Amino acid sequence: MKKGFVFLDEVLPGIRWDAKYATWDNFTGKPVDGYEVNRIVGTHELAAALHMAQEQAAILGYGLLLWDGYRPQRAVDRFLQWSEEPEDGRTKSKHYPNINRSEMIQKGYIATQSGHSRGSAIDLTLYRLDTGVLVPMGGDFDLMDVISHHEAKGITEAETKNRRLLRSFMESSGFNSYACEWWHYTLKNEPYPSSYFDFPIEPYVT
Repeated sequence: MKKGFVFLDEVLPGIRWDAKYATWDNFTGKPVDGYEVNRIVGTHELAAALHMAQEQAAILGYGLLLWDGYRPQRAVDRFLQWSEEPEDGRTKSKHYPNINRSEMIQKGYIATQSGHSRGSAIDLTLYRLDTGVLVPMGGDFDLMDVISHHEAKGITEAETKNRRLLRSFMESSGFNSYACEWWHYTLKNEPYPSSYFDFPIEPYVT
């Protein structure tokens, strides 16, 4: 682990996570390069801001579930490679039903250099503390479609309100939203605004 970074579950008691890119449940259809353990990493500054959002959410009965934080550059490179490979249809219906994988960069869903690799971006959603059930948001993580945009048409009023609620927690805790993805937020004052890291997310070695 690079100095200045931390496993977020170690510093955010009660946080839930599902590191999708460490699993087979992501748009590439298999674990992604650099994700060697199902845990979420971020900068200390990211963790502090998430703690503020977590506390605000808890007051209203919600918790945070994290999908991705720090992303090694090798994972970004794998995304780019995957976008140029022939279509096999395995994940298209779930993750990009209305576009071709070759369009993902142009439409803003894949970047050649991701803010995640700077260590202070986070992908997340809300769940109910009383039931543990995820809050309906009108589309799942990494659904690369206009319906994932903030204020998208075609989702229910309740789903729109839930997206706005998450956005209010995050923006009041020091994050900027991303127009194309309701789940993606970046810390306004990043500690490494020009650095793109590539250390892998590894389990502890004892």
